[in-house]
Amino acid sequence: MLVNYDLVETMGMHLVAGRSFASQFRADSAAILVNQALVAGLGMPDPVGQQLDGARIVGVVRDFHYESLHEKIKPLVLKLDPQINTVLVKLQPNAEQATIAQLQQLYAAYNPGFTLDYSFLDTDYQAQYVAERRVAVLARYFAGLAILISALGLLGLATFTAERRRKEIGIRKALGASEVGIVWLLTSSLTWLVVVAIVLALPLSYLLLQRWLEGFAYRVAWQWWYFAAAGLGALLIAWLTVSVQAWRAARRNPMLSLRTE
Repeated sequence: MLVNYDLVETMGMHLVAGRSFASQFRADSAAILVNQALVAGLGMPDPVGQQLDGARIVGVVRDFHYESLHEKIKPLVLKLDPQINTVLVKLQPNAEQATIAQLQQLYAAYNPGFTLDYSFLDTDYQAQYVAERRVAVLARYFAGLAILISALGLLGLATFTAERRRKEIGIRKALGASEVGIVWLLTSSLTWLVVVAIVLALPLSYLLLQRWLEGFAYRVAWQWWYFAAAGLGALLIAWLTVSVQAWRAARRNPMLSLRTE
């Protein structure tokens, strides 16, 4: 990577050994900076001052990401090139537009007739994860749609179950069953269906997400409560959906259910 003076200071890089490029050292035109990955790969116990392909190592910078998180940090050589035609500018917060306007005036003074082309580094990094952001948005919408369809299915199943067991519910209430007991009677059978679905879905989701994360060299570690929270959330949604219909069936007058008997 061809760089200019003050790169380490401007970008906030950390030197773990040696020094950065400095204009007072004319010999730096043939010097290089390397990262920790290169030092580890070559097995250099004391890299500062050693020669690498005819260039002298003057400093070692801590590893930093110059590619996306899909890639591991690779060995890197920073070579001084004061004639490089790219300038890195560190902006103060809340002063971006004013600073850019000043830079455009300065650029126009030295390069009349040309337009200053610039980009923001954080935007460039975000562009590397456009696909991931798109997947996240689609997953959010499809998850919401799946929850809605599932809730409607459970509501229909609860309605069907309550209607099919209408006379049974009436007899139970006539014999002294409480409304809470009736609600539990109707929700327990459907709860087991949801539990079975969760047991089947969690291992599959773990395998799919694990395979997706394997595409990243740097990724989060799994926590057991991720899946526990997802399962509990599914149960809560199912209970809320079914209990509404179950409560309506439990509050129905038993005489209306038994009048034909």
